[in-house]
Amino acid sequence: MRLYGKVSVRIGLGLVLCAVLGSEAAFAKVQVLPDAQLMVDGKTIKEHKRLLGHPVVKELLASFGRAETAVQKEDLVALMAFYSPAYNYHGLKETDVRRVWGEVFMHYKAVESLHMLSDIKVRQVDSRLQAEVTCTGGLYGTEERTGNRITLDSWFREVHYLVKEDGVWRFLGNAGEAPAAAPFSAAPHHPLF
Repeated sequence: MRLYGKVSVRIGLGLVLCAVLGSEAAFAKVQVLPDAQLMVDGKTIKEHKRLLGHPVVKELLASFGRAETAVQKEDLVALMAFYSPAYNYHGLKETDVRRVWGEVFMHYKAVESLHMLSDIKVRQVDSRLQAEVTCTGGLYGTEERTGNRITLDSWFREVHYLVKEDGVWRFLGNAGEAPAAAPFSAAPHHPLF
């Protein structure tokens, strides 16, 4: 499996986060940063306690939490429930994501992610709720072949798009540029979160 990284600054971010937060604290976390804000129903909520208590934020955190649990258990069926059937990241569809996650689980063990949410915008689009979630974080795993712990991917202020379907928030895709050199046979990991 070949990894396609972003610029070295992004990979370095994962290492910096581990150093700042401590290796155990940096993994398996979905957290809302203290200076985060929520924009919903034409209002902006900045007070952290009120923001964390908002039903939309609780639901979003629960969806990310279910995805993280599925990643740690290498449960591809449960993980794919996090993705909307309409998922599209520059032409990569739900089936592509399933294949890439399968490759990740084949080549890496103890896979975990970190999601630090900073801005959440919720709006109604065609009678459905959609959320734009600004996130900094990373995807980490232990190489099966070498036993080395590595950063598979990291992102900084990436905008994740989610849609509420059947009562739960599902991942639609990310904002950002399409990878320049990913061959059809091996999609980059970045679209996964």
